Amino acid sequence: MQKGNQAGIIAALGSAVFLGLSPVFGKLAINFGFSPLAVVALRTSMAAGLVFIFVLIFYRSFLYIFPVGLIGCALAGIINGIGSILYYMALTRLSASLGQMLYSLYPFFVAVWMILDRQPPSRLTIYRIVLATLAVLLLTSLPAHQADPLGVLMMLGAAAFYALHLPINQRVLYEVPAPTVTLYTLLAMSAVVVPAYLLFDRQWPSLSLPWWPVFGLTVVTSASRLALFFGVKRIGGMQTALLGLSELLITLVFSNIWLHEQLLWSQWLGAIGLALSLLMVRFEKPQNQSLGSGWLSWIRPPDIPRDIPWGPHE
Repeated sequence: MQKGNQAGIIAALGSAVFLGLSPVFGKLAINFGFSPLAVVALRTSMAAGLVFIFVLIFYRSFLYIFPVGLIGCALAGIINGIGSILYYMALTRLSASLGQMLYSLYPFFVAVWMILDRQPPSRLTIYRIVLATLAVLLLTSLPAHQADPLGVLMMLGAAAFYALHLPINQRVLYEVPAPTVTLYTLLAMSAVVVPAYLLFDRQWPSLSLPWWPVFGLTVVTSASRLALFFGVKRIGGMQTALLGLSELLITLVFSNIWLHEQLLWSQWLGAIGLALSLLMVRFEKPQNQSLGSGWLSWIRPPDIPRDIPWGPHE
């Protein structure tokens, strides 16, 4: 396995660890009295501010981005922002563990978007998707009365939107550093979720509420995004999505510890199947980094000069 691939795998797994904590912190914040729109607006805007400060201090040259790349980040951020709203609205109707299990179907959606972009997955990747999907079906084998139909639909919608933003950002990441993509994508997400909060909620959370879940959610959102896009840049959106399923295991563990949500034996069997799918990544071949000619081929850089701040391909 190449060194770049190893770094990408580590980054994708690191992102999954942070993302696995997101529904737990989000559910805790909602249980403590924060509205779903307040949670998504606060965590996204504060995460964007945190990443901006990080880039400004340590990677100021990474503030540069070519116009089409900026449009790509904006599109990805708007799509993911809508998905985030659906995600936290769904969490009011579903348990954190069930919600994350349904959300973990997003590799299926990623595969669909990548095929449409003329970047079909390998045969091994298809086998891993099938195995992961069967595992997720076992993991979601909860008693029927716990699954709210509207909550399920909203969570599946959130998964589809999240999956769509990965191949879009993958296009931008061919020529743009991960911190740059993270910053502008989060800013675009904030431009969606903050107005939604101001228009449809507008009630500022009381300072007497426990804010630590919101702060925890902000930190894991910032860290997960930086790691996520570094992983996408190194190993592509499809492999990052499959490795990202390990976040489900993190959610299950901490949901059990902090939210006292219990799992059935069939769900633990599904967790084993999911782990097998993740371990098979070592047999994947390096991704062909080609822009191709699919429906997202318009997201490509112009002839970038060699003397731009971060240089072509970093």
